Amino acid sequence: MATVEMGYGKGTIQVEVPDNKILHIIEGKQTEPVQDVRAAVREALANPIGTLPLNQTVQSGDKVVIVASDITRAWIRHDLFLPVLLDELNSAGIPDSDISLVVALGAHRYHTEAENSAVYGSEVVNRIRILQSCAMTTEDFVYLGTTSRGVRCELNKHVVNADKVILTGGIVYHLMAGFGGGRKAIMPGVAGYATIQGNHTFCLDEEVGKGTSSACASGKLEGNNMHEDQLEMAKMLNPAFLLNVVLTAEGEFARFVAGHWHEAWLSGCETVSEIFGVPIQEKADIVIATAGGYPKDINFYQGTKAQDNAAMACKEDGVVILMLECSDISEPPDFMGWFAYESLYDREIELRKAFTVPGFVSLQLGEQIQRRPHIVITLPENKEIIEKTGMYAAATIEEAMQLAEEKLGRSDYRVTLMPHAANTVPLLTK
Repeated sequence: MATVEMGYGKGTIQVEVPDNKILHIIEGKQTEPVQDVRAAVREALANPIGTLPLNQTVQSGDKVVIVASDITRAWIRHDLFLPVLLDELNSAGIPDSDISLVVALGAHRYHTEAENSAVYGSEVVNRIRILQSCAMTTEDFVYLGTTSRGVRCELNKHVVNADKVILTGGIVYHLMAGFGGGRKAIMPGVAGYATIQGNHTFCLDEEVGKGTSSACASGKLEGNNMHEDQLEMAKMLNPAFLLNVVLTAEGEFARFVAGHWHEAWLSGCETVSEIFGVPIQEKADIVIATAGGYPKDINFYQGTKAQDNAAMACKEDGVVILMLECSDISEPPDFMGWFAYESLYDREIELRKAFTVPGFVSLQLGEQIQRRPHIVITLPENKEIIEKTGMYAAATIEEAMQLAEEKLGRSDYRVTLMPHAANTVPLLTK
C-alpha cells in the first residue's frame, strides 16, 4: 500500500492506494534554485539569446519603458530583479529619469500606490516613473495595424512612443495561450479592451455552439490562434529586449532568460516544459489531484488550474477526484456567477458577447464535467455550491473513492496521483 501526502488547505490528507493500482505519481522535476539573483540577472543581460547584450541594445538618450506584470502575477517577484535591471541600464548610459515602468494591467483594475510598492519594491517606485495601462481607458491607446486574423491592434501610447521597450514577466504553462510570459506582456498586458476581446475570442470554436477551441490549450503553440495573433501584435511593436523568469516547483527562481522578445522566451518555455511537463505512458481510470494546498485551493477558481491538468491525465471514461478545501469558495463572484447559466450553450453565448477569462474557465470546466464525472473533496458547507457546477461533493477520500468506483462500475482500475496538479502538466508520450 502506497501512502502519499496530498496538500489540502493549510494541512494535508493521506491518500492510500494499493501499489498494484498506481499508474503514475506525477511530480515536477527537482531543480536547483538560483543562489545569487543579482549575479544571475547580470549574466542573463550580458549573454542574451538572439540579440545583442543589453548595454549594446540601448544608447544614451533613449527613453526606455519597462513593461511589468500586475499584482495578479506577484509570484514573479519583480522587486528582486528589477533593481538589477535598472542598475544595468544606468551603466549603459540610461539614467533613472529616462526610464518608466508601465504596469501591464490588461483589463484588470488600477493598482494603488501601496500595491505598486508591494509588487515592484520601494526602491523601484522611488527611482523611476510608474505608469499604468488599463484597457478601458481608451484615450491611452493608439492603433498600430490589424492582424491577419482581423483584430485591430491598439497598444498603450507610452509603450508605443518609447525609444526602447523591455518586456518582463514570468513563464508558466497557460491554459489558453500555451505558455505565459513573453508576448503576453503586450497582449493583453498593454492592449486596449477591444483588442483583448478580439484576441481572446480565438479561444472559442469558430462555430457558435461548439464551445471552446481545442487549438488553444496548455503547452500548445503551433496552430494556437490566440498565441499566433499575439505574436503578430508583438511584431508590430518589436520590443528591444526581454527579461523573463522561470520558477522552480517550490516558487524560487530557476532561471532568468534574456534577449530577443521571442527567441529568449521560447528558450524559457523549454525550461518550463523540462520542469513542469511530466511524461506519462498512458491515462488513468481515476486521477486524484490536489492544487497543493493553501492558497492554491483557497477558492474553486484557483483550484481549476489543478482540475485542467488532472483531466489531461484521465481517460475519457474515467473519474477525476479533486482535493480542494475552498475556504472562500464563493470568490471571485465573476467566476462563480457563470454557473448560474443552465446550459453550456447559454454560457458560451454570453462569453462571445463579452469575453472574460473566468467565463472561459467556467465553460471549459463545464465541457470537461460533461465528459467524465468530477468529485471534489471539500468542506461540507461547500456541497451545495459544488453540486451547482455539475460536480459531486465528498467530505473524505474514502467517500470520494467509493463514489468513483460506483461511477466506473468496476474495481480493476488504475490510479494516477498528482500532489501538485496546479503546476504539473502530464504529457502523453504515445
